[in-house]
Amino acid sequence: MPREETMSDRAYWPEGVERCSLGKFLAWLGLIGIFLAWGGYGAYRVLGTGIGVTGLDNYFGFGLWITFDLAVIALGAGAFFSGFLRYIIRIDDLKNVINLAVIVGFLCYSGAMLILVLDIGQPLRAWFGYWHPNVHSMLTEVIFCITCYCTVLIIEYLPLILENRVINKNRFCHHLAHNFHVYMPLFAGIGTFLSFFHQGSLGGMYGVLFGRPFVFREGFFIWPWTFFLFIASAIASGPAFTMLCATLMETISGRKLLGYETKKLLAKISGLLLCFYIFFKIIDTYAWAKGILPGMGLTFDQMFSSEHGYGKSLLWLELFWFGLLPAVMLLLPSVRNRPVLMYAAAVMAAVGVTINRFVFTVQALAIPVMPFDRWTTYIPNWAEWSTTLMVVAYGFLVMSLSHRYLPIFPQEVKLNS
Repeated sequence: MPREETMSDRAYWPEGVERCSLGKFLAWLGLIGIFLAWGGYGAYRVLGTGIGVTGLDNYFGFGLWITFDLAVIALGAGAFFSGFLRYIIRIDDLKNVINLAVIVGFLCYSGAMLILVLDIGQPLRAWFGYWHPNVHSMLTEVIFCITCYCTVLIIEYLPLILENRVINKNRFCHHLAHNFHVYMPLFAGIGTFLSFFHQGSLGGMYGVLFGRPFVFREGFFIWPWTFFLFIASAIASGPAFTMLCATLMETISGRKLLGYETKKLLAKISGLLLCFYIFFKIIDTYAWAKGILPGMGLTFDQMFSSEHGYGKSLLWLELFWFGLLPAVMLLLPSVRNRPVLMYAAAVMAAVGVTINRFVFTVQALAIPVMPFDRWTTYIPNWAEWSTTLMVVAYGFLVMSLSHRYLPIFPQEVKLNS
């Protein structure tokens, strides 16, 4: 590799940091490019021939895409909740992770928007939801809130781009980045408001489906309990997921990027909120099994079918093994002082919220609700997997470029000196 090219690349790195050679970085991008190319082909087939090329059918209008969409939106809640704690509650210890939280949130929400382009079936009519909104649908509120919050995340991400060492030499860019930081508490407050409501409405959308007894819930005024449970699960898992992203970046780059005390703080926040969520989730499940189902003339056993892959094991996994257990683990100082246990508990929490989104999205559609219906099984095919992995690869691409060229971690120089 010519020395001039290497030095030119180095000039864009944040001040005082070390990065791998340009050759290794391009090889890493090439690996990411394989998944992007495979997903691009899948997206071409889906957009060109319609969603009939996928594993979705008349029974399953929602599948892997929506499960992934809801899961990453929940895990991306670390952005708005960390911003809320940092700028509104004034927890200054989060200042070293707030940049990463913003990028993780931006990737999760923009990735969710990409998935929705594929899932709506007729992307050329995507603007109908804005111009001809159904004011009686919770999805209308979701459409507007997720679009507005994605815009807020772009605004919060922009100052980091402007702080690139070369770009920041421009006087206009330097002052623009400074002014963005001055008004960041305002954007954090707007983002918190928007994200709280669309997280809740995603859950509320399921809770009002009285024709789907697996997800239907009573509630508070017009809001079913799932409205509040989706918010609680998102803010509980988001900080832990942000901590995991930092740890993964450290593993790949071989650099210390975030102080362990900050990681423990994120884990403690997740543990407290996860206990709060699991407490009410267990109460909600009991009330559903003993109240709502009998009132509809149904039994608890009718909601599950091990033969078709939707057994009770998923419920126990969500509530206890990937719910209550990681919540207790993250609360214990002895666990947080042992990195392997803390990271394992954070992974379990992320798996738990993903299972929750899966059963609400897929299992609810698999259960027969009419006398002539039958249990059905959904299996995503290559088109869904390729495009989903494409969005994951997109996240790795943006995060890799951001880590190499943007000042994401204020502690990096100190931790590696």
